[in-house]
Amino acid sequence: MKKNSVKKWHIATTLVTGLLFTSQALACTTFIITPGATESGAMYVGHSDDGHLNDPRLVYVPAADHQPGSTRPVYFDATSIGELPEYGSFVYRRYTGSDRGPGYINTRVPQSKPVGFIPQVAHTYAYFDGNYGIMNEHQLMFGECTNGTKMGNVKPSPKHLFYSAELARVALERCKTAREAVELIGHLIDTYGFHGTGETLPVADPKEGWLIEMVPGDDSFGGLWVAQRIPDGEMVVSANELRIREVDPNNPDQLFSPNLHKVAQAKGWWKPEDGQLDWLRAVSLGEYNHPYYSLRRVWRVMDKLAPSLHLSPWVKDGYTRDYPFTITPDHKVTRHEVLHLLRDHYEGTEFDMTKGVAAGPFGVPYRYLGPYESAGDVADPKAHHDGAWQRPLSVYYCTYSFICEGRSWLPDAIGGLLWFGLSKPSETAYTPLYVGTTKIAEPYSTADPRYYTRDSAFWAFNFVENWAAINYSGVHQDIVDVRDPLEKEHFQAVAQADKEALSLFKQNPAAATAYLTEFSVNTAQNVFETWQNFADMLIVKYADGGMNYPGELNHKVGYPQEWLKTTSWVNGPTTYEQPEAK
Repeated sequence: MKKNSVKKWHIATTLVTGLLFTSQALACTTFIITPGATESGAMYVGHSDDGHLNDPRLVYVPAADHQPGSTRPVYFDATSIGELPEYGSFVYRRYTGSDRGPGYINTRVPQSKPVGFIPQVAHTYAYFDGNYGIMNEHQLMFGECTNGTKMGNVKPSPKHLFYSAELARVALERCKTAREAVELIGHLIDTYGFHGTGETLPVADPKEGWLIEMVPGDDSFGGLWVAQRIPDGEMVVSANELRIREVDPNNPDQLFSPNLHKVAQAKGWWKPEDGQLDWLRAVSLGEYNHPYYSLRRVWRVMDKLAPSLHLSPWVKDGYTRDYPFTITPDHKVTRHEVLHLLRDHYEGTEFDMTKGVAAGPFGVPYRYLGPYESAGDVADPKAHHDGAWQRPLSVYYCTYSFICEGRSWLPDAIGGLLWFGLSKPSETAYTPLYVGTTKIAEPYSTADPRYYTRDSAFWAFNFVENWAAINYSGVHQDIVDVRDPLEKEHFQAVAQADKEALSLFKQNPAAATAYLTEFSVNTAQNVFETWQNFADMLIVKYADGGMNYPGELNHKVGYPQEWLKTTSWVNGPTTYEQPEAK
């Protein structure tokens, strides 16, 4: 291919990616499961980054010391309202520069430019970074999801400086506990304003979890936020719809903008005679995108963890109160169960996406979106929809997903685990990385969604996901046969690594750091190589519509009999006579 043609393809891809992105706006799923609800007593925060070929790199941002009087630049994120080239931030490359350590340095491309600055602190903590901040060295954990709100697609400006991604990063740099993080984020919104879309950030430390929700402002105010604590022993799930309802000034488990009621009243969203302000109803039109786009996922997670509640998947409208803010799982949730929560396509329910005509002969649960799909930041409940697909927890346009695990009984460097998986949750293998590491395996920090390369873990997993569409029932089972034993090995390896690292930590913390880094890098490298080899095997096994094994090529599989009966096969050319016209 000529250089000119490569350049044209690059530009076109950038534009198309940006258009796709702004219509999907990172419609993610996220949750917190508190220690009292888990078998081990760990805290879990989960997140699926459903952004469709945006930046899949996992980057380690090191701790740093800063000079007195220095400032901290605040950057724009294309995950908010799409690409704004003037800030040097793109969906395929979230940030470029030296302010976040060596992982983001690339002098060959345009450098990111800040929207503004805030005062810097003397020392900032190390953390894992993605399209949003993930987890820091003190086991502070974040997830994220976008919400439909009445205020949306607000551009960055000196009056609207922050988006949720940068808010999470500043909190990870400066905070050790969830409450500290919530208070800091609230202060930053109140002081510097918020742009982009409605957002939810679940934030937790090993002992306490909070949900903070925010909406952007306009010329009259900078932004609004409400936060609520998750009681221990319970869990919360959020899926592109605000989850906090009544705001009670006397509730010690709530925090909110000091100007919330004043702004809501001025906008006509609430009046004192209404009683307590309903956050969801005041600032949003309910659900995101289309009916059940959000609520069906909330129902699914709750029903999986607490079937005894007998929650119905059918509700009156997007403001329903049928799904409580938090639930208590029926039993103590295991790590294995947590890692499987996001791998769901409603299997075994009336919404099972592996069934029906749309799933094809091999039960493919992917539903590719097109220009005819409804999309947007807010779903008008009165809008007309010609049709819609179910929105599953595991969606084909997921870039990566993760589970943060915080364990209070261990030193932070050992207690904090990031279970990171690239591409679609149901087709990934989660890789454990300790927050005490100082390095990320190269294949996990190397990726450009515009170009397929063999050195990228993202492309290894993305390839397998797409190959699964050839014969999902077959390939997915192959994935399970590789994935599940691999993750079981990881559980065992982590248990042993905990012991080794703890022994080293008591004698020499630096030796423990070196050990945790070696473990995390080697484990991730092994997963990458395993998946590369697995992908190569799949190419041969499913080539040309057959099943190919060593010593037996082209074992004919054909189509399921039940599916054949729904096609023109039954009226095919079984005779030389011309069929009568219908």
